[in-house]
Amino acid sequence: MARTLQIQASDNVAVALEDIPAGVALGRPDGLVTHDAIPFGHKVALVELAPGQEVTKYGHPIGRTTKRIPAGAWVHTHNLATQLGEILEYKFRPDSSDTRIVAGAGPSFLGYRRSNGKVGTRNEIWVINTVGCVNRAAERIARTCNDRFTGAVDGVHAFIHPYGCSQLGDDLKNTQRVLAGLIRHPNAGGVLVLGLGCENNRLDDLLEAAGEVDRSRIRFLESQLVDDEVEEGIAAVKELVENAAADRREACPASDLVLGLKCGGSDGFSGISANPLVGAVADLVIGYGGTALLTEVPEMFGAEHLLMNRAVDRSVFEQVVTLINRFKEYFIGHGQTIYENPSPGNMDGGITTLEEKSLGAVQKGGRSPITHVLDYGAATFEKGLGLIYAPGNDGVSVTAEVAAGATVVLFTTGRGTPLGFPVPTLKISSNSAIFERKPHWIDFNAGALLDGSQSMAELADQLFEKIVHTASGLEPALNELNDYREIAIWKEGVTL
Repeated sequence: MARTLQIQASDNVAVALEDIPAGVALGRPDGLVTHDAIPFGHKVALVELAPGQEVTKYGHPIGRTTKRIPAGAWVHTHNLATQLGEILEYKFRPDSSDTRIVAGAGPSFLGYRRSNGKVGTRNEIWVINTVGCVNRAAERIARTCNDRFTGAVDGVHAFIHPYGCSQLGDDLKNTQRVLAGLIRHPNAGGVLVLGLGCENNRLDDLLEAAGEVDRSRIRFLESQLVDDEVEEGIAAVKELVENAAADRREACPASDLVLGLKCGGSDGFSGISANPLVGAVADLVIGYGGTALLTEVPEMFGAEHLLMNRAVDRSVFEQVVTLINRFKEYFIGHGQTIYENPSPGNMDGGITTLEEKSLGAVQKGGRSPITHVLDYGAATFEKGLGLIYAPGNDGVSVTAEVAAGATVVLFTTGRGTPLGFPVPTLKISSNSAIFERKPHWIDFNAGALLDGSQSMAELADQLFEKIVHTASGLEPALNELNDYREIAIWKEGVTL
């Protein structure tokens, strides 16, 4: 088995497929011997690199050297730095190659078609609280009802948060947009909106933000107006369960799938195995006429040109430019360095610069054209690949995808995480080691690509089949078995 992987022929570094001691021959035709010990997932210089020379991985620069690096040496934070700038100007250079996959109708899955035409992968009752003051009441209502109504629906769950009071302006609107997205989500066969009564986040405003919703599937409760908010909440959920219990799964085309794409706890293999695999599946679903959503805007920095050139037209290109520069201005406005990334865990896993992280991260979006760009908290109505304005934080970014309408999330990881969200969240490992160590976290192993035991096409077919089974309710995601379901709302404004 090879000890290293050179991703592109033009790369001047390779990735270690195991921990390699110093002074070990790498088995390459050039006879290269390691100058230093190279940790698993980290980079080794394939040639001598001069100070200030570009280091290339994925066929693109990932930074410049800060000192001379001998051939066979370890390349990381001690000798490699970003070369990214601040606000940039971009030119539209459309990708001339037609990378679209037109796959036809594709296989069907068993989903819940709602009155507005959207299709859910679950038939649950969701308890959405308008303000953090009623978090514990929301949890008690959901826990009691989940036990009491087992089997009538797919579950009763509360998604608590600390906001909704003392928020002003756009900050309050962020909270309302995300909660509105949950209220109209097709995985919710019914929603109890639980309020306190004196909060900024008024029930009427929240309903207006939700837009056209089936009012027969929603109940509202202001805790200050009733004697026992928990008992009243249970009674309201009982009505919702009785309504939703009549819902049945039906065959729905793959074009009704909406995938959320996310990576978290990345390592040096994320951009080699798990992310490209998810990209291949996203292309397949989009080829069937479905939708995939990509976010983590700061983790597009350094690779944004690859996305921009895939815009379907100049209008979408300009929206992508605005998406990128608006987020850079957000950093600048808070006095922060734009390229303060990767995280310590990413670095431990072998990622050195933001360019390197981004070039690997954007591969989750496959090669399909970008058809639309969404603001934070907005709903997706278009098919194809959409970009969402949201940060890289795992909880905030996936919550934004769910609020936009994602009904299954594909979450790649090289370091591992138990995190789960309101919809089935399939964890895909970039290496076999974390899959074997955390079988209760990881749903699918992309590490088979590294040892060559399976091809990309084989794994893509298997992952797509798992998505169909999960979407159809034939098998739960591990986050559902572990009851790991939560939301996180982007806090970026003033609190009174």
